[in-house]
Amino acid sequence: MSLINPPSHCPDCGYRLKPMHLIPVISFLKQKGRCAYCETKISWQYPLVELLTGLLYGLTVYRFGLTAEAVVYLVLISLLIVISFIDLRLKIIPNGLIIIGLVVGLAINIIRPLTTFSGGLVGFFSAGCLFLAIAVLSKGGMGGGDIKLAAMLGLWLGWQQAFLGFFLAFVIGAVVGIGLMATGKKTRKDAIPFGPFISLGALLSIFWSRQIIGWYMAHFL
Repeated sequence: MSLINPPSHCPDCGYRLKPMHLIPVISFLKQKGRCAYCETKISWQYPLVELLTGLLYGLTVYRFGLTAEAVVYLVLISLLIVISFIDLRLKIIPNGLIIIGLVVGLAINIIRPLTTFSGGLVGFFSAGCLFLAIAVLSKGGMGGGDIKLAAMLGLWLGWQQAFLGFFLAFVIGAVVGIGLMATGKKTRKDAIPFGPFISLGALLSIFWSRQIIGWYMAHFL
């Protein structure tokens, strides 16, 4: 699976899109959600990814300012967005993206770490072991891609911030899963991609970890 080749094109007719057709959200609205050439309906995921990316980039700059830390988070957020939507659509997390995340995460831990170097390594191994144990105990209830994504996030964020994100991911995933089963849209046997929940938990931890921990301590301790 390649993210850069072939260049942007219509998945139905294969026509290569021009720059005027690649303006985020605006092009989708102008073309009324259809390909400019074959008029095939365009998936809602395209404008959603564009809109979500813009909002998260803006929130990152708002929270962390124009800093090196913000740039690091922008790289991670970009990876998580791509991983989440691929997992939602295809129910896989490409190894290529995980490898990129691990290589870049290791380099950042050396150059401009979000955590200590040792904290990143502890996060990598502890997160990977935790999700591997869950996969074994649940007899396949956790996918290999989820294990690798968790390990990658442990490397980037360190075990403390990463594990807060995992806790939030399990809570949100459970609520969504129960809701889908209650409405009859899913059964207990249906697989639900967990990558987006891991990514969402990580994002909540990145932006509001102090507030979440403070709220928990004020209400439950």
